[in-house]
Amino acid sequence: METLSPAQKAHFDEHGYLLIENQVPADWLTKIRDEIARFEGEAATMTASNDRLDLEDSHSAEDPRLRRIKLPHMISDVMRELMYSDHVLAPARDLIGPNLRLHTTKLNMKSAGYGAAVEWHQDYAFYPHTNDDILAIGICIDDMAPENGPLMVYPGSHKGPVFDHHVDGVFAGALLPEENGLDPADAVQLTGPAGSISIHHGRIVHGSALNTSDRARRILFYEMMAADAFPIMGSMTKWDGIADYNSRMLCGEPTLTPRLKDIPIRIPQPQPDVPISIYEIQKGLKKRAFDTIPLKET
Repeated sequence: METLSPAQKAHFDEHGYLLIENQVPADWLTKIRDEIARFEGEAATMTASNDRLDLEDSHSAEDPRLRRIKLPHMISDVMRELMYSDHVLAPARDLIGPNLRLHTTKLNMKSAGYGAAVEWHQDYAFYPHTNDDILAIGICIDDMAPENGPLMVYPGSHKGPVFDHHVDGVFAGALLPEENGLDPADAVQLTGPAGSISIHHGRIVHGSALNTSDRARRILFYEMMAADAFPIMGSMTKWDGIADYNSRMLCGEPTLTPRLKDIPIRIPQPQPDVPISIYEIQKGLKKRAFDTIPLKET
């Protein structure tokens, strides 16, 4: 173990998530906030989302609103450098081993007073693999409190089924907890100060409510998997051949031998005819879960 305690590892194995305070130093947070300001300036000149930036539905030239920076490791040297640091990779190695491959990155932004909710879902529903050693590591750029839409999880749900995320036979990227045997009172909010990191398992049910506060809530996600987890056909994982796949190694060695695990799998097909964004895909829902659920803090 490089950085986690046996108790932290046991907690993750049992509950499917961790929150580690003070994992990312303040100087890193300052650099990331400066990068966000740069991208917000770019968003102010835009009238529609593009392959770099995802705008809020309420965005306008007079009141620019940015909800996601797409693949920030590709367009920000700062966020790419942090991705390879031990602040991120050391706890990941402790949880799923030394050979890690990048799946994707994103910086989700909830501006004060209107930041969009993300409906309940499992990451594994979007990208099933041959095994589920899959993590999302979230860097908390701002303090996370109940009122500004923190990440929420259903502890232990990573051990259960992969729930149906379809509506009328089309993948909608979300589920309603009550319709799938989950008690909303069991959901836990992952709150903590800026510089904390959250780690959640690829199969855990999670989501986040609107930001109703007067403070921003921004999380930079690095999603990764064990190098021997290979995508199942129909997954939303990018696949441009083995050379490109191996170029996404974060540490350790690649392999051509997938590890197969007996776990439930659903294929996220057919896809809706919308831009590939969880916000757009989840518009296929006929009913939404947020924002009236009483929740516990972790």
